Amino acid sequence: MPADVYRAVHAAHVRVEGRREVLSQTDRPFGIWTASALVVGSMVGSGVFLIPAQLAPYGWTGLVAWGVAIPGALLIAYILSELAAARPGATGAVAIVGEGLGPLPGLIIGWSYWVAVWAVNAIIALTAVRYLARFVPELTATPLATALGATALVWALTALNLGGARGAGRFQVATTLLKLLPLIAVVLILIGLAFGSSGQFSASPHTPFSGGSLSTALTLTFFPLVGFECASLAAERVRDPARNILRATLFGTALTGAFYFVISNGIVFALPEATVAAADAPVAMFVEIFWGRGAGLIIAAFAAIAAIGCLNGWVLMQGELPLGMARAGLLPRWFAHTTGRDASARSVLLASGLASLLILSGTIPGMENVLNFMLRLTTASTVWLYAGACVAALRLGIARVPAAIGLVFCAWVLAGAGVEAVVLSIALMLTAVPLYWLRPREQAA
Repeated sequence: MPADVYRAVHAAHVRVEGRREVLSQTDRPFGIWTASALVVGSMVGSGVFLIPAQLAPYGWTGLVAWGVAIPGALLIAYILSELAAARPGATGAVAIVGEGLGPLPGLIIGWSYWVAVWAVNAIIALTAVRYLARFVPELTATPLATALGATALVWALTALNLGGARGAGRFQVATTLLKLLPLIAVVLILIGLAFGSSGQFSASPHTPFSGGSLSTALTLTFFPLVGFECASLAAERVRDPARNILRATLFGTALTGAFYFVISNGIVFALPEATVAAADAPVAMFVEIFWGRGAGLIIAAFAAIAAIGCLNGWVLMQGELPLGMARAGLLPRWFAHTTGRDASARSVLLASGLASLLILSGTIPGMENVLNFMLRLTTASTVWLYAGACVAALRLGIARVPAAIGLVFCAWVLAGAGVEAVVLSIALMLTAVPLYWLRPREQAA
């Protein structure tokens, strides 16, 4: 993106009073705590309540994978924060990628991430409904009932976000505080086991480390970590972005990664592998084994709250991402429209509609496993943004050494996602090419 275009984008977010330029900081609803809650809330969702069962068959390889995935996430988070600090007037990470790589690559990468956002919203909504079904079994009585419940949840949070970013941010703070409680409960149980009966973690054999399985395990561990980039993507909503985005992103990523490492590995190694691998709700099962059925049901309730809070964060992002891209000249002006409450209604409604179609497609005979494949596709689609940010940082001369290492890490995660997921993610990225020709001509010049 040429320098004059960058200045034009910056000016679009500034009010001029006489000769004094005033950034509309009062119009930015996210402070340090809300931005941190957005990061943690978007990371702590359905993944943490499902990942122990997915990693259990990998044994020690899963533990090593966490040791690679968490530093990798922190590295990418640092790169995104440095990009946001270097370009405080930019509308978000995707706009900065567009500046570093050019309008078309920026659009393609941003579009891939947007696809990942509304696809993961479908998965999260279905997960929330399944946990809620432990209290209302009718929600999952039939595939259609499950799909309708998940669709209703998507649209309920869509309505909340249409009320404006400030209201959505307050909801995010509340749900983040609530969702941390079950994680703390699991940590307390693990501490009790470590000091009270140390033999619990060695009572059952676990699969030894296997280098051949590490890439797949890395992709599995990286999926629940996705979300650390939310503060960078919503940069124009964050007050003092050069300072707050870095602090919120690194703090939120480190806190969530530490919880994930302890909880996932603690559950896997405290119980037999087969028991954890067969559990539909491994965290609730773990608490029920040590604290009783009532406590397990409470954890199931918190799991639903966690998924709903995560869904709220991603519904916000599915509107913020196209809004930032459009204001940076990477999408047609149609996506830049906002309501009187400063909500990007068109983008949110479009994405929620696509997520609803994906949810309902699971009711079609022969399409029952579509969401399973979307887990790997979502990871691949998301990693393209991280890879693009690393390349942009290299070209812009920002954190070049971390960016080079981050690019290698992204390639590793993509390899673990599998050929089918990577190929389809590329095909979906290319669907954005026609939008390139519809972008504003004066910004394309």
